[in-house]
Amino acid sequence: MSTGGRLVDLVQNRIDEFLDAHVPILTAVADDTVPLGDISRDFLRFGKRFRARFAYWGWQSVQGADDPADFFGDARRGDLPAVIGVAAALELFHAAALVHDDLIDASDTRRGAPAAHRRFERVHRDGGFLGDAARFGESSGVLLGDLLLVWSDELFADSLDRLADRGNARAARAEFNRMRTDVTAGQYLDIVAEASWPHVREGREVDTALNVITFKSAKYSIEAPLAIGASLGGASLAQMAALREFGLPLGIAFQLRDDLLGVYGDAEVTGKPAGDDLVEGKRTVLVALARQALPPSARRTVDELLGDPELTPEQIAMLQETIRASGAIDEVERMITENVDLALDSLDGAPLTGDALDALTRLAESISVRSS
Repeated sequence: MSTGGRLVDLVQNRIDEFLDAHVPILTAVADDTVPLGDISRDFLRFGKRFRARFAYWGWQSVQGADDPADFFGDARRGDLPAVIGVAAALELFHAAALVHDDLIDASDTRRGAPAAHRRFERVHRDGGFLGDAARFGESSGVLLGDLLLVWSDELFADSLDRLADRGNARAARAEFNRMRTDVTAGQYLDIVAEASWPHVREGREVDTALNVITFKSAKYSIEAPLAIGASLGGASLAQMAALREFGLPLGIAFQLRDDLLGVYGDAEVTGKPAGDDLVEGKRTVLVALARQALPPSARRTVDELLGDPELTPEQIAMLQETIRASGAIDEVERMITENVDLALDSLDGAPLTGDALDALTRLAESISVRSS
C-alpha cells in the first residue's frame, strides 16, 4: 500500500476510534441525539484528506529521516500517534467548516448526498415534528457544526498531550488557533463580497476575490496544515518559511481549481450540481475576471442572474457560456499554472527531507489537475 493510502487509513481509524468513544456520550443524554452521531459518522467517512496529508508531510519534512523503511512502523518514531491524531482533528474541523458552509450557501448537496441540514429536515419530516422542517434543519446543522468544532479541539488537545516535546505542542496549538481565526475571517469576507460587490471599486474585484480565497481556503487548506505538522516536528525558521512559501501559492491554485469546478464541474464527479456557484452567487476570481472582460450589457446580465436561486438550466448554461467567451477560464488556468509553478520552484533547495519533497511535489501536481 502507498504511503498516502496507509496514512488515510490511519487517520480514518483515529476518527472512528474518537467517534466510538464520543457518540455514546450523546446517546446517553437522550435517544433523540442519535441523528447527530449518525450524520457525523457519515460525514467523516469520506473525503480526500488533503489537510491530513499536508499535516503529516509537514511533520515528516522536518524529521531528518530521508528514507525510513516504513514511516508508520518505525518504533523510534514515538510521536506518530500524536501526528495522526492532529491530522484527524484537522479533518473534524474541515467537516465542521463544510457543515456551516453548506448552511451559509443554502447548498442542498455535499459529495453527492444531501447536505447535513437537509438530512435534519428529513428527520423532522419523518418524525412528524411540529414547526418548519427547513428551520429545524438549519438549526440542527448549526449545532452539528458546533459539535464537530468542539470535538476537533478535543481531539487536537488530546493528541498534543501525546507529544514528547511540549514546546512543539505549544507551537502547533498556536498555528491551529491562528488557522481557525483566519478561516472564520475568510468565510465572513466571502459573504461580505456577495453582499457588497456593487460597492467594490472598479478594478478591485479580482484583488477582493483573491483576498477571500487566501483566508477562506488557501491558508486553511494547505499552508496551515503544513505549518501545524512542521511545528509538531520542531521546524526551524528556515524550514517553516520554506513550507509557507510552498503552501500559500498551492492553496491559491487549489481554490482557483475549485472555482472552475463550481461552475463547470461534472456533478457526478464533484457531488455538487453543475453551476452551483452561479446559483449561490459566488463572487469568485473567475467571475471577477469575466466581469472585467465583458461589455457593459453582458456584465449587467451576469449581475442580474448571478445568485438567483431560481436559475433555470438554460440560464445556467447561458452564464457558463458568457464566462467562457470572456476568456476568464483561460486566465484562471494561467493563474493556477503560475501558482503551482511558484510552489514547486520554492521546493528547489528547500531544507526539507527528500521523501517529503517528493511527496509534496506529487500532491501539488494532483491538486492542479483534479476533477473534484
